[in-house]
Amino acid sequence: MLHFSRLQTFFIWLVVALGVLYAAPNVLPQSYFVPLPSWAPSQPMTLGLDLQGGSHILLQLDRQELIDERLTTVRDETRRLLRAERIGYTGLAASDQSVRVRIRDTEQVDAAREALDELIQPVTSGAFGAGSLREIQLEEPEPGVLRLNLTQEGIEYRLSSALTQSIEVISRRVNELGTTEPVIQRQGDDRILVQVPGLDDPERLKDLLGQTARLTFQMVDQSVPVEEAVDGRPPAGTSVMYSMDEPAVPYVIEDRVIVSGENLVDAQATFDQRTNEPVVSFRFDTQGATRFGRTTQENVGRLFAIVLDGQVISAPQIREPILGGSGQISGSFTVQTANDLAVLLRAGALPASLTVIEERTVGPGLGQDSIDAGTTASIIGALLVVGFMIAAYGLFGVFAVIALTANICIIIAVLSGLGATLTLPGIAGIVLTMGMAVDSNVLVFERIREERAAGRSIIHSADGGFSKALSTIVDANLTTLIAAIILFYLGSGPIRGFAITLAIGIVTTVFSAYTLTRWMVAEWVRRSRPKELPRMPLQFIPVDTAVKFMWLRRMTFSLSALALVACIGAFATINMNYGIDFRGGSAIEVQSLEGNAGIADIRSRLSGLDLGDVQVQEFGDPREVLIRVQAQGGGDTAEQQVVNSVRSVLESDYEFRRVEVVGPTISAELARAGTIAVLVALFAILVYIWLRFEWQFAIGAILATLHDVIMTIGFFVITGIEFNLSSIAAILTIVGYSLNDTVVVYDRVRENLRRFKKMPLPQLLDLSVNQMLPRTVMTSITTLLALVALYAFGGEVIRSFTAAMIFGVVIGTYSSIFVAGPLLILFRMRPGALTGGETQEKDTTDQVPAKG
Repeated sequence: MLHFSRLQTFFIWLVVALGVLYAAPNVLPQSYFVPLPSWAPSQPMTLGLDLQGGSHILLQLDRQELIDERLTTVRDETRRLLRAERIGYTGLAASDQSVRVRIRDTEQVDAAREALDELIQPVTSGAFGAGSLREIQLEEPEPGVLRLNLTQEGIEYRLSSALTQSIEVISRRVNELGTTEPVIQRQGDDRILVQVPGLDDPERLKDLLGQTARLTFQMVDQSVPVEEAVDGRPPAGTSVMYSMDEPAVPYVIEDRVIVSGENLVDAQATFDQRTNEPVVSFRFDTQGATRFGRTTQENVGRLFAIVLDGQVISAPQIREPILGGSGQISGSFTVQTANDLAVLLRAGALPASLTVIEERTVGPGLGQDSIDAGTTASIIGALLVVGFMIAAYGLFGVFAVIALTANICIIIAVLSGLGATLTLPGIAGIVLTMGMAVDSNVLVFERIREERAAGRSIIHSADGGFSKALSTIVDANLTTLIAAIILFYLGSGPIRGFAITLAIGIVTTVFSAYTLTRWMVAEWVRRSRPKELPRMPLQFIPVDTAVKFMWLRRMTFSLSALALVACIGAFATINMNYGIDFRGGSAIEVQSLEGNAGIADIRSRLSGLDLGDVQVQEFGDPREVLIRVQAQGGGDTAEQQVVNSVRSVLESDYEFRRVEVVGPTISAELARAGTIAVLVALFAILVYIWLRFEWQFAIGAILATLHDVIMTIGFFVITGIEFNLSSIAAILTIVGYSLNDTVVVYDRVRENLRRFKKMPLPQLLDLSVNQMLPRTVMTSITTLLALVALYAFGGEVIRSFTAAMIFGVVIGTYSSIFVAGPLLILFRMRPGALTGGETQEKDTTDQVPAKG
């Protein structure tokens, strides 16, 4: 296996060279790539919103509003059709999802059915008219009563059409802002995800997205005093609407629409030539110009109202007919508000209201701080891992460092080539990969030393070390890969970025550790003809350890049982510090513009807003404060009002660096999805291990992993660290890491079961754990070095994530030694349980010294 042809060597280093080439734009200035041809890589990875700033907003279409509007249309059409045929009716009304009408003369019921047949005709759906569906069903629940029911498929069709139209409208609105590379995409049946990187004013974006922007021109009814209409009941066919002024001015507005925004051809922000005030000029199409001209000609001297989303912008008097099809809207506009209104009118109206159910906004300043912190953590973590590997393995450590460097370059190259977005959890994934990538190298190096200790030659030791470690490497990394894949499909937002980075890192690690390292070892053996393996400068684990781990199993089982009971009891009695991802609410990070932040002053200012439970605490720096506000209980809209209220009292003295708002709708879904992600990951890994090993191994691995998950949850409860969406990522990564560790030990147990069929199981388990102890310790130390660097220098935002990971690595290492192995004794796994067929080695129990 140590022989490489020239072609194989060429392809190995071609992959490494391409990795370096595609990763280079992320490090070198863009000016270096200007002279290169167009096909050469020149684009760095796209930075996520948490690194470059911007807004992530999840909008939900108002389903009930669409249904209500459809019912109104059906009711009005029913009235029109029955009147056209002179059919008498009564009791025409809409309720729930149907319109009901009673025909006065029962002999006219058939005529009424025929008249209403127009409404129940199938409508075309699907691309190119490929299908059809019925939006309305007509039935007669009792004699003389007709009921038109909205069908479920019709409602879904209208909802889908409205969502498509809304995406088009939002795209036009966002593109008008001049932002670069916005992401606007459909999520599910009734949601739209909007991500706008590098946006300086997220409030302006929310204002643009939140307005339906239905513009209408309607006449003002001046036949009755406004006060009478407000206090009593407005005349039939009119409604009371209020202006946008402060204080608002009431108007009695005729329901009949003269012209709507659908007739607008153009709208531009400009200035009034007489007053020099910002206004919005508009121009109608031919139909709109004709209708508007005729109406103004017939109503000279009356007031007409310009209405936007049910509010009167202005109500000027018609002094003369407006026949040119153009005009201007004046009001208390600033330059920006006039421009925003023009943007809304040009983009068109939304078919229904959109509610912000999730918002995550990061200011550009905090984004740059995150980049700096992530870069620092990565460099320090890399130096620690490099120094440790060289100190532990000498020349082999140098090979591992070269493979690790190539591995990171290939990860970044793949992310760049795929156009993936790098987020802060993504950086965490890269740093974690650095710690875990050496695991495969450690497995190989330790196996080579075992082969050499057994008396084999250097070349046979190296060859046997790689060949025998392969199955262990594959099993160990596949378990982590399963967790990463499930995390990607069931996770959301930045957590998916972490999953992508981790999954790519696992694949590239197998290449770099098994293929690239094997090539370097082969070249070393071929060129140097060594007589002995490279010296290990530092021996962390003594050779031929013989710790009696299984003798300690009763003590460790008792300690684990007590700890598990304590964790479950704490979880049941102590409220876990759930973040807004799971309980809804708002988290706002602010930074003082001058001097240190005044926490007491902030609490005092917020106490008068009646927001319920408000937590204010220092966040990493005396100038920075994190404000948490409980869920308001008034629906998703109420959560948005919290941010506006907090901003109004603090923005004069504080910079808003990060805003996260999670409404009750999305928080319940995130909690459910997180729980499902952990359970599905455990089940998938259970199936995999069951297929690869025996049932005792599968159950033992899952129980050991559940032990780690429960202990980690207990860690969150006892320490009070916030449990949020990234905590689910931490738990799933701990699941992968713990199983990785356990599978490596089990793989050696399986091998020894086939080799030493007469050895007592406790003695065999002690032998297996001691054989794998150097690898277990080395991998844990390298992973911890990377995580400690991330914890200390990665920034406050991911500190809780890395704290959980550090605890998980420690407890995972413990369980793979003291829990996973003894469970096989509990399940009565016997040395003869595995049958290896003709490939089994003979029983060499007497040739191996008993260890433990």
